[in-house]
Order: sequence, then structure tokens, then C-alpha cells
Amino acid sequence: MFIYFRSPQVKRLLCNYISQMLIFNFRQIVTRARRSLPTTRVCCDGKLLHTRYYGSQAKINKDTIDLYRQQYIRDSWTNLTPKVLSHLDRNLHLQRNHPLAIVREKIVKYFYGAYLSPRGNPLFSVYDNLSPVVSVEQNFDQLLIPQDHPSRAKSDCYYVNKDYLLRAHTTAHQVELIQAGLDNFLVAGDVYRRDEIDATHYPVFHQLDAVRIVHQDKLFERNPELKVHETHYKTHLSNGTASTSTGSPLADCIDQHKQPCHTLEAVKLCEHEMKKVLVGLVQKLFGADIKYRWVDAYFPFTQPSWELEIYFNGSWLEILGCGITRNEILDRAGVQNSIAYAFGVGLERLAMILFDIPDIRLFWSTDSGFLNQFRDDRIVKYKPISSYPQCTNDLSFWLPEGMSVEQFALNDFYDIVRNVGGDIIEQVTLIDRFTHPKTGKSSLCFRIVYRHTERTLTQAEVNIVHAKIGSELVETYRVSIR
Repeated sequence: MFIYFRSPQVKRLLCNYISQMLIFNFRQIVTRARRSLPTTRVCCDGKLLHTRYYGSQAKINKDTIDLYRQQYIRDSWTNLTPKVLSHLDRNLHLQRNHPLAIVREKIVKYFYGAYLSPRGNPLFSVYDNLSPVVSVEQNFDQLLIPQDHPSRAKSDCYYVNKDYLLRAHTTAHQVELIQAGLDNFLVAGDVYRRDEIDATHYPVFHQLDAVRIVHQDKLFERNPELKVHETHYKTHLSNGTASTSTGSPLADCIDQHKQPCHTLEAVKLCEHEMKKVLVGLVQKLFGADIKYRWVDAYFPFTQPSWELEIYFNGSWLEILGCGITRNEILDRAGVQNSIAYAFGVGLERLAMILFDIPDIRLFWSTDSGFLNQFRDDRIVKYKPISSYPQCTNDLSFWLPEGMSVEQFALNDFYDIVRNVGGDIIEQVTLIDRFTHPKTGKSSLCFRIVYRHTERTLTQAEVNIVHAKIGSELVETYRVSIR
């Protein structure tokens, strides 16, 4: 039976109540085995939230790509690699006793305790198995990310085609969950970005996002005469770009006091609650005596925005980003007379600090010597299994005639190296750029460091992989090896 609620507030309250009851009664008894079934979550307005199948069944065909029982047409934007697709089914953040899963669970438990309903049930619901295939609209447009923003570039993301990609952040699910009627939720999952190669960067990592929406009646429960929005201001949307009464969208976006539509009282109350909760989270993870500071930041989907840094091993480290959700996002999702805050955190960054893990590749290890060190949701310091020597080879090549060094996308090269060498690639560094004064041809030289995390590599097997990287580079980009 389908019930239509005229009041969006009633619908949202009922949806949150149902969500809380389901979590409270069933979360502890539902086993991970059920993730092997094709499931969807149905919210109170009939909207389907698609969770992924346990197996991605990923397959790259000549003209199509198969992902999660959907077929996508390949086009000029398609840049998925077999290496990246091989990570789709790992779900490290859900693997019991894995460092990433331990960190995720500690954050979830903290929010379960920080926000309780009058009945004593957790206010926050958790979505940790949503499909990583999202639309360009979800990943960028709905979050007010400008059309010319560098994060949209083909060299920065893994595109299925021009309309779909592997999510670059878990924030991509924010709008669909708000539209589904949720006021308080956490989203955790794997995200995909093309990036450099070193000990702290990997094409797949994990994030946890959160959103909390507070209605005007709740925010000003003791002062009902106060309002969330300024009475003389109204946000206007034109061609997907927010324009405001100042006539300068950029000036409005970088204003660290508040969005023009919000009252100062609403922003300060929301900011105070957010910062108090997030400082509590950091103290829960790192100890009550951890030194921290707030730094002004800019994100397209929050304003004002901050980064929270902690003082660790003699330097300040960014831990998370947060801010007051842009009102345009709430307005488009059908949320009225409310204000919200959101934050996002990288699980690998937290786990590397907490467990003292030196190399991001280790999270993907299946070696029992690594995995068996972590048990019972405890924070323990990682003990290296052993130290294996590096093998270092240089690769120098001429770019095709007419192509400059600036025109060559470094992430394209990194993807070839990863696809061929896999996780024995520890680091890739550009060590030389050269343009011949007479011919005008340009060349690049990269230093590739090879090291296996579980055994010693021989120079002979490294040379075979190195030669394959060179051959793939020649075939794909028509370079000439020097």
C-alpha cells in the first residue's frame, strides 16, 4: 500500500522513526552473508536506493561495460582499467577486523551514542553498501560543483562513459538520501580517483560522509521567534548556478561568516553543534589530550567550510572537512525551513595514523601476517612483517611529434603503470623534462620504484614488468622509448 503524506515534515519524521527502529532491532542480527543478495532499500516516498550486488560481475567489452548487472555503452570518456575494476568487490570497509572496518565502526558507534531519539534509539542511519556507479549529475551537478571545476576532468576520475563514473566521493549519495526523507545519515564506501603513485595515494580509497538536518522548530525550540532564513532574502537558481542578492556568486561562496539566506543565529548554532561533535569524535579516536585546530576551507557544497587538523608527530595533519550545507542543495531536495551540516573523512588517513601503517597498499594485502594483527576492534600498532628491498628502474621516452610536456596527462601514465605493474609499484616520480632545442620534440623521464609487500623481488622479474610498461606506453600513446 502506498501512502502519500501532504506534509514533508511528517513524512521525514516517520521515515527517520522507521529507520531508527529497524537499526535498533535488526542491525546486530543481520549477517554479512545477506550482502550477496541483490537488494534495494525502499524509503517512505517510494524512492529506491540501490545497493550493490556482492559481485560486480565487471567486464570490459569492445563496445560496452558490464557492471552490477547493468550494461553501459562505451564512448570517448571511458577510461576504466581492469586493475581498478578488480577492486570493486573487495569492500575492505566491511571486512571484519580489517583496520578500515575498525575505524568505520568506531565512527558509527560514536554517532549512535552522540544522537539519540527520545526513546533512546540512534538518530543516524548508516548506508555502507551503495553501488559505486553514480551519474555525473550525482557526483557533480547536484553538489553545485562548477562545470569547469578540475575535479570533473577525465584525467581525475574513472568514467564509465560521459554520463556515469565510479564515484569520486561518497558525498555523491547525499542528495538522493535527503530526497528519500532522511535527516541524519552516514555513508561509507570505496571511492575512485586517478592520482599519483606513492605511499599515501592509491586509485581506490574509502570515505565516510555524514549529514545532519535540523528543522527550524527544533533548532529554535526555546526561541520560536527566531528563524533559519533571512526574511528579505531568497535564493535564485539559474542554469545550475546559485545567484544571490549580492550579484556575485563567487563572493557569496567564499564568505566564511554565512550564506546570505541564513540568519546568523542559525549558522552559529549549527556550527557550534557540528564542531562540538567532531572534536568529540577526534578525541574519541586519538585521546582527550589531542591538540587540534580549525582552518577555513572552501568546498562547493558547504559554506562556510572548515578543515579539522590535529597535531601529530610534530606537524599539523588534516583529518576531515566539514561545513554548513549549501541551502540550494536542501531547496532542490525539497527541504524547507531547515539548516544542515555535513562532513567527510578518509578512512585510510585515519587508519594509517591510528595503526601506524606506513604504506597505503598494505590495506589491500591478503597476507595473514598483516590481517591477523588486528582483532576485536582494538587499535594496535602495526608491526612490519619484514622489510623487502626496493628495485628502481628509470623509463625515458619521447612524446609524439607536436605534443608538449604540458599536454601529456601524468595520470594516464600512472594508470598504465598500475595496470601493468599492480601493487608491486611503490612509487613513480617524474625526474626530468626535456625539449630538444632543434627538433622541438619533448621527452619525459620517470623513476619507478618496485617493491613487493610480501616477498623479495628479483631484478630480472622487475625488468620484465618494466619492459611491459614501456611496450604498453608505446602502443597506447605512440611514444618512442629513449
